[in-house]
Amino acid sequence: MNRSHYCGEVTEALAGQSVTLCGWVDRTRDLGGLLFMGLRDTAGVVQVVVEPDSEAFPAAEKLRNEFCVQVTGTVRERPESQWNEQMATGRIEVVANAIELLNASAPMPLLMTDEDGEEVRLKYRYLDLRRPRMQRNLKVRAAMYRAIRNSLDERRFVELETPILTRATPEGARDYLVPSRVHAGQFFALPQSPQLFKQLLMMSGMDRYYQIARCFRDEDLRADRQPEFTQLDMELSFVSEEEVQAISEDLIREVFRDVLGDDLPQPFPRLSWREAMERFGSDKPDLRIPGELVTVDGHVAHLEFKVFAGPAAAHDQRVAALRVPGGAELSRKQIDDYTKYVARYGAKGLAWIKVNDAGAGLEGLQSPIAKFLDEGAWSGIAEASGAATGDLLFFGAGDWQTASTFMGQLRLKLAHDRDTVEPGWKPLWVTEFPMFEWDAETGRYYAMHHPFTAPLDPDPEALRADPAAALSRGYDLVLNGSELGGGSIRIHDPKLQQVVFDLLGIGAEEAVEKFGFLLEALRYGAPPHGGIAFGLDRWAALLTGEESIRDVIAFPKTTTAQCLMTAAPSAIADGQLAELHVRSVVEADQPDASNEAGESD
Repeated sequence: MNRSHYCGEVTEALAGQSVTLCGWVDRTRDLGGLLFMGLRDTAGVVQVVVEPDSEAFPAAEKLRNEFCVQVTGTVRERPESQWNEQMATGRIEVVANAIELLNASAPMPLLMTDEDGEEVRLKYRYLDLRRPRMQRNLKVRAAMYRAIRNSLDERRFVELETPILTRATPEGARDYLVPSRVHAGQFFALPQSPQLFKQLLMMSGMDRYYQIARCFRDEDLRADRQPEFTQLDMELSFVSEEEVQAISEDLIREVFRDVLGDDLPQPFPRLSWREAMERFGSDKPDLRIPGELVTVDGHVAHLEFKVFAGPAAAHDQRVAALRVPGGAELSRKQIDDYTKYVARYGAKGLAWIKVNDAGAGLEGLQSPIAKFLDEGAWSGIAEASGAATGDLLFFGAGDWQTASTFMGQLRLKLAHDRDTVEPGWKPLWVTEFPMFEWDAETGRYYAMHHPFTAPLDPDPEALRADPAAALSRGYDLVLNGSELGGGSIRIHDPKLQQVVFDLLGIGAEEAVEKFGFLLEALRYGAPPHGGIAFGLDRWAALLTGEESIRDVIAFPKTTTAQCLMTAAPSAIADGQLAELHVRSVVEADQPDASNEAGESD
């Protein structure tokens, strides 16, 4: 076999020359004895012509879609009337003089188009990946990796690997466990992230580390999660938040420029977590959507309308308004549908006002709550929201975070429903997250990022005195409403680390048992350090314009964490389990999850 060129790279420059191409039959047409064939490889498609008197004709007659073949022929230019500007090779064709069948294909189990269902695409993933769209996605991902490495190598980063078999540590999700054959009754855990190891590398003096790391979490899946996923992990010594963010911005700009040819703004805007929630109802706001939430507490606190007056007067609640330009055209049914939508995010109701005539004061309003308003309240609301004739105002009231969240979700849905999302890239940093989240059900605090994030105020006693008010040195990078990455400056003081463990309900004995190696390392001159991790699956999906990360992963899992192609996970023979000192306790009448197929993530 002697391939001379790739199909998608045959151009007018080769006119008159002989070429040998290899690939798959993309399509065939028989025009009264003159055969046309699309030949496809990883570089694209080229049209092959087989004339009736050609020695290749008998072989060509037998070809079907997805047969694997080698074609030798002469490149010739098409007449201008036959140019296909939709193809890179659309001005030429290859006149075949020899065709060799390398491998025939059985009848295809899928259409090889976007119409194929999710289940069949995943079962025959190796066929699905032949499609140009999927080939492009994986090549974009490879180009992203190349640009990442080039950028970080130029900035003195060292690429290092950390263990896959490690110890189980509480990092916020369930670990995948691997039983040890040598050490009976003991288990390795697959890493949820390289968090502890990358901190240890800073303590070892490596200064700047990065890794394109495989990570594992045994948790319920959704559109942007997989049980195994890929992160870009970075850690740096002797840095501030601003330095980590500046290096990250440079990296992202270079990746977008090298892969897509797009320029991102410089610098990226920054919002505190509190401001992001206040204005956009989200800690990953989509800045492509015009319009923000407006707090109207001061305009409604005096009203006898308790739905507004109560939250407006409480320090930990709010009344938020969202203007929908031209929204007065919405029907009552549509408004009711939005009310049902926000209920899933904790809303107990959704007040609204249609502004039929902005100049007529209260008389120009249409709303079930208009009777509770006075001229002063409406004047203040109208000025704060910018309401104009033909607009609709939605109002959310209640607990500050709940009201902010459901109004933020409403903002997103309205923008997508009404097609008001602006094109382009809108990155930003969200900073100063709360250190902890309080869970009323368990009666304890949880780390909003992870237990190793440093507080903004480094005083251990201040942190212990009022953990609910503590802010962290954490930061997230958001792009078009997706969290691209998150990081923080880490705790490098062992005493402060123990205070954080105490507040999280991890006592000194438990801390030593689970994190003893880290606490020990902190005692030996640990440098100040910080870093960030980027979800590369989500990053690749943004670069390719895909909605789901499954379309940028070669072999993704389903929502039930299965691989339909290999039928994994699978049962293991009792003898093999015995070698691992493990016994299955699955009940005989338990449904076989291996037969379930779900939408992939």
